[in-house]
Amino acid sequence: MNDIAWIKEHPLSRRQRWLLLLTAAVSSSCGLAVELLLGTLASYLVGNQALAYGVAVGGFLAAMGLGAYLSRFVAVKGDRATQQTQLQTAFVWVELMMAPLSALIPLALFSLFVIDAPFWIALFLGTIMLGSLAGMELPLITRLLEQDENLKDTLSGVLALDYAGALFGSLLLPIVLLPLLGIFPSAALIGAIPAGMVVLLAHNFPALRQWKRWGLLIGLALLVFAPLTIPLGDRLENSLYKAPVITRIQSPYQRVVLTRQGADLRLFLDGDLQFSTLDEYRYHEALVHPALSANIALRAKASQNSAPQTPNAAFPTQNSKAQSAADANKTQNSPRHVLLLGAGDGLALREVLKWQDVQKVVLIDLDKAVVNLAKHHPFLVEANDHSYADPRVQVIQADAFVTAPTLSDRFDVIIADFPDPDRDVIAKLYAQGFYQRLLSRLAPNGVFVTQASSPFFAPKAFACVAETLKSVGLNVYPYVVDVPSFGLWGFTMASYKTVQPNSLELPIATRFLDEPTMQNLFQLPKDIQLGNVEVNRLSHPIILKYQADPRWAAYD
Repeated sequence: MNDIAWIKEHPLSRRQRWLLLLTAAVSSSCGLAVELLLGTLASYLVGNQALAYGVAVGGFLAAMGLGAYLSRFVAVKGDRATQQTQLQTAFVWVELMMAPLSALIPLALFSLFVIDAPFWIALFLGTIMLGSLAGMELPLITRLLEQDENLKDTLSGVLALDYAGALFGSLLLPIVLLPLLGIFPSAALIGAIPAGMVVLLAHNFPALRQWKRWGLLIGLALLVFAPLTIPLGDRLENSLYKAPVITRIQSPYQRVVLTRQGADLRLFLDGDLQFSTLDEYRYHEALVHPALSANIALRAKASQNSAPQTPNAAFPTQNSKAQSAADANKTQNSPRHVLLLGAGDGLALREVLKWQDVQKVVLIDLDKAVVNLAKHHPFLVEANDHSYADPRVQVIQADAFVTAPTLSDRFDVIIADFPDPDRDVIAKLYAQGFYQRLLSRLAPNGVFVTQASSPFFAPKAFACVAETLKSVGLNVYPYVVDVPSFGLWGFTMASYKTVQPNSLELPIATRFLDEPTMQNLFQLPKDIQLGNVEVNRLSHPIILKYQADPRWAAYD
């Protein structure tokens, strides 16, 4: 019997064809989810998001090409019936190997990172193994279907379901799996899906009946293994921190970890230290109070310029009245509206609320998990002095890049407390385009301030922030403060009008700052030089290069 006659006599049923197409979609969904999961894990562990996703996703896609090429050597001998059985068996083998590897490779990578093994080499090898297997799936399914249909219909059907599956997988991981399950249970669940597809295939293809028990066994084993990865992953993660972990949350955006050792409470986002309660007050006082003080000075100066001139007081009573008027003027010129960007932990908010004349504080933070932690975790609530309970505070959960420029209010002070610009998604928050849009929300006498990385370990990143703010027409005032947990840290204050940093006043109680200290912050050390940097643009985030300064290795 020739091939055509055999195909006509043994056509795939409609149920079998649809099952193969469904398998193509599921395989694509799982493959892309694994790619994203490896990229997420690598980004969390090593911090370099662009390189992490480049190796994980790029290596995976390249390996898929290798797998597609290798699939041509499968089932090349025998008649059509033999080849079809070989193709079905080969596909089942691929699925059964993909299942445990998808679950175990992320755990293996985490373990290697903990023991300081060559992580990048292991990541590359892991992506090659998974990618090669994933690359074999689509060609094998196509060859199974083309025996029963013409090639045009086969390719269009397989590719349509493949792309649909890719979309589903790309959304399922960040929106559902990671927030609800975390990295390692998600990996185990993703691995169980191919094993489940083997069970369905074995039930519908007579030649695969013997593989049903293997698919069922591996699938059930991975489902049982999924919850066991939680304590195992926690133990591995605990070894990354020097203090006991008391809270860990996987949000849709980042890994949130809270540690505590005695009185030292620390917050980490994707492994990066955000604060230590032993010294965070130095950072947050330096971030907040110079800007609010500068705003008072600018508003007072504007008020004096607009007031009618009066003769000098000649009598004590007139001097007393003048002093009373000056005191009233200070209250009148106090900042009224403040915009906080980032700062979800509530510590900068605590400092803003010390200014009793502030009427409204709008806080925009992307990650609801961080804000909820700051609102409800007793240790963090104590650290931020119940700042979220103040009725003057309005919280907006949103992307500050999109939302802040669209607000209806104009603000006397805008404070940006974003993470360091070491990822593309963060670098845009230090870009000229963002500053241009944001400044429409700054009052004429308003003051903007942002954290600006380490002027010692990333001196060009520090200078780049100042240069970028200067490029949008602002006067810039870079300054530094010593925070023991971070070392020397940088900030940049900016305003439309000229500020005199050496005359700033501090009319509130603080732990670290006083007026002389605050004024001296703006005296940059001799080894910190500005200039000789490019402007950070949305189209060219040069600050990523500046932030990746090799000097960080001395800090790590």
